Amino acid sequence: MSEIKPKSFWNKPEGVTGMVFVAAAVLGLVYISTTMVTSMLALMTSTAGLLATLMILGTVIFLALDGKSRALFSYMFKSAMRWITGLFIKIDPISILKGYVDELKSNLKSMRKQIYKLRGQKHKLKEMILNNQKEIEDHLTQANQAKKSNEEAQMILRSRKAGRLQQSNIKLDELYKKMEVLDRVLNKMYQNSAILAEDIEDQVTVKETERKAILAGHSAMKSAMSVIRGDNDKKAMFDAALEAIADDVGNKVGEMEQFMSLSENFMQSIDLQNGIFEEEGLKMLEKWEKEGISILLGNDKQKIIDQTNMQEEVLHLDNQPIREPEKLGRSNQYDIFFE
Repeated sequence: MSEIKPKSFWNKPEGVTGMVFVAAAVLGLVYISTTMVTSMLALMTSTAGLLATLMILGTVIFLALDGKSRALFSYMFKSAMRWITGLFIKIDPISILKGYVDELKSNLKSMRKQIYKLRGQKHKLKEMILNNQKEIEDHLTQANQAKKSNEEAQMILRSRKAGRLQQSNIKLDELYKKMEVLDRVLNKMYQNSAILAEDIEDQVTVKETERKAILAGHSAMKSAMSVIRGDNDKKAMFDAALEAIADDVGNKVGEMEQFMSLSENFMQSIDLQNGIFEEEGLKMLEKWEKEGISILLGNDKQKIIDQTNMQEEVLHLDNQPIREPEKLGRSNQYDIFFE
């Protein structure tokens, strides 16, 4: 939890509502001060008006200088803005996490289909490479025979055909390596996302019960008194941990969907039936490879790229089943948020 930087109030949806209210209050004060300045000056000339003005001014100064009063006012303001915001949008962290679980499960189904589609394309590409290699060997054999028979034209023709196929295979081999990266990354993301969905479900089940227990013994007055005493509000800390989890999960879901979109665009840029592929698809994947660390893959991202670029490490996963995550003997990755 110490490594997590929670969002400030103003960066949350209720903070936006607060900004609107603050802006409206400022505009209201400006309007009143400009339209009623004569009446206010007249009021201040009387003894009662002057005393009332001084009392209001004194109260404002006291609230501004007293730390406990500022904390209490801030708590009341934030609570009001949160309640108002909750009338229009979903801000309850438990509900948000439940929504992420549904989204993750849907994404996992789509990702599984993408993996099988990718492996089908890899199989076709491998067949093309092997067929080209056979043709290269045939052309080279015929070129050697033509050379022995002093058929120079036939020798040149066969040699050039072999050369063109060899150049084609170099490009296809590079494309196969990129597809291997996609296969490995999608597999790893599938495993990590399945674990993520399971961990969130576990946390929601447990923490929803705990939160109900906290809310049962919670009241606005108790929270206000805790704020005045400078103590940490148990409900606020609990919700802050849940919000930190929701932010982390939201980032991971976003990365997962972004990579799925990238892989889909990459596959659409390839037309193996006609033996062509667009350079733009390769550039998109190469850009992703060069970008920073992945929050969903962690250090595994660079390991996958490095292993795929090593010829002896290339694993042809076409006929292997999609690996499911281990569910036994594993701690929940989000337990630390509540320590």
